[in-house]
This record gives sequence, C-alpha cells and structure tokens, in this order.
Amino acid sequence: MSGGGSATALRIATRESPLALWQARHVASLIRQRFPEQEGELVPLSTMGDRDRREALSRLGGQGVFTREIQQAVLNNRADLAVHSLKDLPTVPTEGLVLAGVPEREIRYDALVLPKGTAGTLESLAADARIGTGSPRRQAQLRRMQPSWNLAEIRGNVETRLRKLDEGEYDAILLAEAGLIRLGLADRISQRLQPPDFYPAVGQAALGIECRSDDPAAQQVLAALCHSVTMQEVTAERACLATLKAGCHAPVGVYGRIEGAQLMLSGVVLSLDGVDRFFAEESIEASIEAASELGALVATRLIEQGAGEVIRASENQEPGAET
Repeated sequence: MSGGGSATALRIATRESPLALWQARHVASLIRQRFPEQEGELVPLSTMGDRDRREALSRLGGQGVFTREIQQAVLNNRADLAVHSLKDLPTVPTEGLVLAGVPEREIRYDALVLPKGTAGTLESLAADARIGTGSPRRQAQLRRMQPSWNLAEIRGNVETRLRKLDEGEYDAILLAEAGLIRLGLADRISQRLQPPDFYPAVGQAALGIECRSDDPAAQQVLAALCHSVTMQEVTAERACLATLKAGCHAPVGVYGRIEGAQLMLSGVVLSLDGVDRFFAEESIEASIEAASELGALVATRLIEQGAGEVIRASENQEPGAET
C-alpha cells in the first residue's frame, strides 16, 4: 500500500461508536474475502459530533461533523481507508480523497421503535406523544403526518437512545433500520417506515469508503468491494442532494432503485413544519454513467416547484443528526 502500514495491513479509520466499529469490521471482512492476504487494522477516532452530545449539529458545523476527523487521519497518513455511513458524507469531494468503495447497502428504511415490551405503529401513538429524533428529514415527515406530536432532540449512539426510550424519556424514537439490524437489535423494530409514506435519507444504509487519491493500490482493493446496483442508487441520490445544494441533514428524502432496466429516483423536500412538500420522480436507462444525470434531473424538477426556497429556509435551523 502507498504510505505506512505493513504490506498486508490496511489501516481503517472509523468512529468509535459500536455501530461504526461494526461497519469498519464489516469492511475489513469484505476485503479479507476478496484478498485473503490483506488484513485490516482498525484506527478508532472520536469526531466532533461524537464528543459534543448536547449542541445542535448545525452549530457544530453541520455537514462533516462525523466525517472530518476520519478523513483527516487518511490525509495525514495515519490510516489508509476511511469508513463512513454514506448518509453522513458531504457530497462535495474532499481534496486528496476519493470515494472508491460502496458495498451493497442494507435495508435503507427508517424504523419506529417503542419502549421494550410494547407494540404499536405511528398511527396508534397518542396525539401528544413524545417522539425522539433530531433529524430534520424525519421531523418534517412526522409533522406532516401529525402536527401535534412532540418531537424532541435525541443524541447518542443507538444503545444510548434505546436506554432513554426504555427509561421513559420518550414514547417512541425513530432510528435507521440498518443500524438496528447491524447491531443485532432487529427485534426492537416496531414498524418499518417506507415510501410512499416515509422517505429515507440520501445514501441511507450504504457505506462509503474513502482512500487517498494518490493511492492506486487502495483504490484497486475498494473497487472490488463496489456493488453495482448500490453504486447507481447512491450516485443518483447524492447527485440530487448536490444539485439541490442541500446538506446531508436537510429535510430531503430520496428513494433510488432499479426496476427492470430502469434506474428510478423519487425525491421529496419538506418544510421543517411539514406543511410544504415537494415531490418529483424520474427514471433513466440504468447505468452508472446516467445516475448523476438522473439525480440532477429530479433535483431540477423539485427546484422548479419551489423546493430551493424551503431548503434555504431550513439551513440555519437544522436541529440534529440521523442514526
């Protein structure tokens, strides 16, 4: 490998949370399956978003609060690879790095989680239910469904959020289904929330692996991990977000998928109060080359409806993060 590490060790920079460590170990396992001689050495790091669990993410710098330190470790040659939850990775490339690996994504939907020992759905929650989620995207969709719900910020890793729920701080919380599955907590899912009622985030449930742009050996390894369908989906989704000039925590939901020979992308943009909702859907013959074009087209349709003004209005009000 270029720069540092032994000939058989790839240093993998990752956040320190249990979910992030699972993801990094998963990447190491995928590499080992394709390249049996190649070991992975984890380099756990704390990010600004991890260290400050109280401040709203928009006041910590918004985009990149969970990725900057991980990226810097690769740029500084303390690591060879950076593993991210792709939905946390800004769409503007970081100089010196390349997004070279996108493995097959997990189930990408959101999940309603209720206190342990209870069952129900969003529709069964009381009109004044206290729901924990700091994600503007989730909050906007919830407010559109039921304006009287009390939506509250919740920070911390998955286990911390579940503990707060079970201790009675919330009547329900929303989490990414993928994270619960990866941590062996799928039994906590009370209801899957999916289109057309509830749209996931850009890149949700996908992993993004970066390496240095001057490290062709690492790029070759990561290219072998790429999943064609996932790559097309997330390329379209990220192009949509980039064209909207929206941050990765903006109230934007997407649903990219391949149906037959067509790559389809649905996109929604909502005002933070859930009152305004813009929707667009387009398709194109599936190919990685066409994916960016599709994402830009869906974003253009949304902007034509007035979605740009709603995104700009939300930029200084982003209250939290997604997990």
